[in-house]
Amino acid sequence: MSMPVSEAVANRKSARAFLPDPVPDEVIREVLEKSLRAPSGGNVQPWQLYVLSGSSMDRFRSELEANMEENPLGEKPQYSVYPEGLTEPYRTYRYNVGEEMYALLGISRDEKLKRLEWLQNNYRFFGAPAAIFCFIDRSMGAPQWSDLGMYLQTAMLLFEEAGYATCAQEAWSRWPEFVSGFVGAPDEQMLFCGLAVGKEDVSAPVNRLRTNRAPIENSVTFVS
Repeated sequence: MSMPVSEAVANRKSARAFLPDPVPDEVIREVLEKSLRAPSGGNVQPWQLYVLSGSSMDRFRSELEANMEENPLGEKPQYSVYPEGLTEPYRTYRYNVGEEMYALLGISRDEKLKRLEWLQNNYRFFGAPAAIFCFIDRSMGAPQWSDLGMYLQTAMLLFEEAGYATCAQEAWSRWPEFVSGFVGAPDEQMLFCGLAVGKEDVSAPVNRLRTNRAPIENSVTFVS
């Protein structure tokens, strides 16, 4: 019996520690194929995806580690993940989740080196055995970026149904040239994010993080 959609939505979260157990290629293929039914304005279908697992993941990790030693801060991002001067209440939402995560990790605010070291785990996919890089054609606009987001959400819910955790990572915006070169993406494609996929390490304290959501009244208005 398939998992109800409401259960997949309730269970999905960003896992930040994974077990090394491999994800079968056929599972990834099935999820990504089913996700093609995600909404797409004008049926443009702007998503372009590259999958890493097994030997390709091993090579990627090895090459990126060498690059991080030379440039721990990464490359110049090709887009801003957050607006400059993030206003309230969005600034507080973002601040709180960071503090909650570091509290679970036992890293205080003044331990800046430890925080930087933790952030670099993004670029190891938090130990996930498989990952997907999501690209979009540079000619596309905001509506097509939203299509890509809907595709990603669909895939994450389907991975949840299949018994696999995920973590969507815009942190990869700091390695656009390296990632593009590794996967062989053409110049007209722009890296949006990575998606870590694997079995959640339920023993890891960081995976106890479950972000709060503001009450519905903060964002929904029923117009009379």
